[in-house]
Amino acid sequence: MNIKHIFFDLDHTLWDFNKNSKETLAELYTELNLSNYLPSFIEFYSKYLEVNEDLWDLYRKDKISKDALRTVRFLNTFKHFNFFNSDVAETLGNEYVARSPHKSNLFEGCHEVLIQLKLKYKLHIITNGFEEVQLIKLRSANLTQYFTHIITSEMAGVTKPHPQIFDYALNAAKAKPEESIMIGDNFDVDCVGAEKRGIKAVFFNPHSEKQNESVSFEIRYLKELLTFL
Repeated sequence: MNIKHIFFDLDHTLWDFNKNSKETLAELYTELNLSNYLPSFIEFYSKYLEVNEDLWDLYRKDKISKDALRTVRFLNTFKHFNFFNSDVAETLGNEYVARSPHKSNLFEGCHEVLIQLKLKYKLHIITNGFEEVQLIKLRSANLTQYFTHIITSEMAGVTKPHPQIFDYALNAAKAKPEESIMIGDNFDVDCVGAEKRGIKAVFFNPHSEKQNESVSFEIRYLKELLTFL
């Protein structure tokens, strides 16, 4: 492979979204006395993950706005437990967005792998996450140092898997598709989206989820990247 540019997804690929999210919500569950209105934290968190993923799917398809996603996710989670309080949902939402990006849990081997890859390649980020939040995550986790370009869906005007965001990233990096590779945890959004644009893809699959299709490479651990890059 004649690879010169590596594009990474951020959430669920480098930055451990679930661990950071769970830590933040556990703190807020206690501070806001949510046990007075909701069942156990585990039940609340499990339902939140389900609701949040459904809303993110709508956001990626341009069916809801960023503000709507942020406003509705906790309201909809509360409704499943017959708790209807928009003030508490708003407070929880605001505090979650303010705190969560400052968490710094990363997937195993993240820094080690990026240090090694940066010696040989130009590294970049392509993320669907909200721009102001993603930049805080990168700084808090000491990741900014590794990346030449940080491309967000808000910059590009579209979300992955739209070809336009990959074109935007390639143009920003002055990279050719055949000299580039994309690494991400979402098979359809990151990997299929990239390969449709002529970019090789690595599916980061730490939970060994089954897929009906295949892409160029699949890994369970970030350190596996060093075996072929």
